[in-house]
Amino acid sequence: MYTIGEFAALGRVSVRMLRHYDEIGLLQPARVDPRTGYRSYADAQLGPLLRLVELRDLGCGLDEIRVVLSAGDQSAALHDVLVRRRQALEAAIDADRARLDRIDERLRRLEGTHIMSAVEYRPLEPVTVYAVEGRAPGMGPENVSPVIDPLLGRLIGAIEAAGREPQEPGVFWYEAVPDSEDLAVHVSFTADAAPQAGEGYDVVELPAVETAAVLTHRGDMPSIGRSWMTLMEQVVDDGYRIVGPTREVYVHAPDDRPQSEWVTELVAPVERV
Repeated sequence: MYTIGEFAALGRVSVRMLRHYDEIGLLQPARVDPRTGYRSYADAQLGPLLRLVELRDLGCGLDEIRVVLSAGDQSAALHDVLVRRRQALEAAIDADRARLDRIDERLRRLEGTHIMSAVEYRPLEPVTVYAVEGRAPGMGPENVSPVIDPLLGRLIGAIEAAGREPQEPGVFWYEAVPDSEDLAVHVSFTADAAPQAGEGYDVVELPAVETAAVLTHRGDMPSIGRSWMTLMEQVVDDGYRIVGPTREVYVHAPDDRPQSEWVTELVAPVERV
């Protein structure tokens, strides 16, 4: 048997942490002296302690560690926990790399070495589209992206059921829902020259815009947020303000090509401040 101090030294943890693991039922001593309250640990408990320490060092949560230590097949449980932990770390690394890219881009702009993407100011003609609408529970990409694919599938199915083919360019636009944190997400394809009503979609005329700020985004959808930020910042710097729903016009977005080759116009109706 080991005293709590000896056991803590072998596991390279503090006595305080061993007491905490005891209190939460994660690793309880083999024996507690009823008179003194001194904790003692058995030889067989060293393995679980070392596994606990290893998993904590890898960033696993106490609930995950509890599952491993209490599993009948600890090897299988350990494998599952490590796979999930690896996936979480990969996602965190990807997010950090994206943040580093944004920091580098911002530094280049501050240092005057970044060539700004050209924002064009021009009028827009009205356009008639076949559209469907959905709701996203917030305005972040993590809320909007899961809504897009189901809406696209619904719209394409409805257009094809009406005996027609979806026509590019696709146009998406977004509007805040009054008295709500939701975002109305509209997905559409360009209508026929003589628009035809059909079940499952609406015929919508997007109005003409006197002045729109337009920025061409070349690349995939995960990186489109940075292009939107560039557009918004340039609009402010040029003395404009946004006065209507923004649009994404998918000028070139074939299904059989990687998103890195897509071309999307980001559009914001504006007026002078």
